[in-house]
Amino acid sequence: MTLTQLRYVAKVAECGSITEAARQLYISQPSLSAAVRELEGELGIVIFNRNARGISLTPDGSEFLSYARQILEQIELVEQRYAHALPSKRLCAISTQHYAFAVNAFVKLLESMDAPEYELTLRESRTYEVFEDVAGYRSELGIIYLSSFNEKVLRKLMRESHLSYTPLFNAPPHVFLSASHPLAGAESVTLADLDDFPYLCYDQGTHNSLYFSEELLPTESHRKTIVVTDRATLFNLLRGVNGYTICSGVLNSNLNGSDIVSVPLVTDETMQLGYLTNDRARLSPMATRYLEELRALIAAEGFEVLG
Repeated sequence: MTLTQLRYVAKVAECGSITEAARQLYISQPSLSAAVRELEGELGIVIFNRNARGISLTPDGSEFLSYARQILEQIELVEQRYAHALPSKRLCAISTQHYAFAVNAFVKLLESMDAPEYELTLRESRTYEVFEDVAGYRSELGIIYLSSFNEKVLRKLMRESHLSYTPLFNAPPHVFLSASHPLAGAESVTLADLDDFPYLCYDQGTHNSLYFSEELLPTESHRKTIVVTDRATLFNLLRGVNGYTICSGVLNSNLNGSDIVSVPLVTDETMQLGYLTNDRARLSPMATRYLEELRALIAAEGFEVLG
């Protein structure tokens, strides 16, 4: 096993394609494929599944990649210290349910960046996909919420996927409304108050279980429901049809405008926001900095930071 082979595996996993990895590494595709197969033979494992749709990491490959990345990071630190090498491009990927505060913290991270090069990814994803991203090493962090309703099921999925959960803050449920909504000025609202207005929620795709719902109180019935796939569409419908959605209540006017307001929802339930990490991987410096920005933002909003 050589450092070159470790770099090859990391690049193939990053690109999701042997062809593209070979192009970026300036070697031929057959040479790259042969080097990866030689490493697989030496280790006695299959690192990548190969099929007509492309390649993907196997479970053994995902675990191996986490160790390979740690070795490559340490080598880079040695090279920077003793060979005066320039830092490599900073890489970090984060997956999250559809939360404005997660995007705001990402913006703060970018504003604080001093790296000459970086490649950062922010994925606003369905709940199950957040789990898949972190378990499959596509993202270092996954931002989700737990409640009394979904916690048992989601923690079981965490155990099966070798993921850990760290709480960030507890949020009393709110609803987002247009500033022109008839209930926008209320001190609080009930679901009965909202019954005449369209309820907006996020599509969860093939994993459309109530336990994967991004909105609290998923078992409640609504006379009018609109399912959307992205946050921009949801916010436009809040404005356009006097819709509402159930959420943590954390808004940022710089990102979302001043025409969306947050109103407390009368309920005994609580949302706990937190993040997922992979038990077999170590967070990069960029992911750690993102968490620092996230905690600072949460504290600035007046919430008690839990972890």
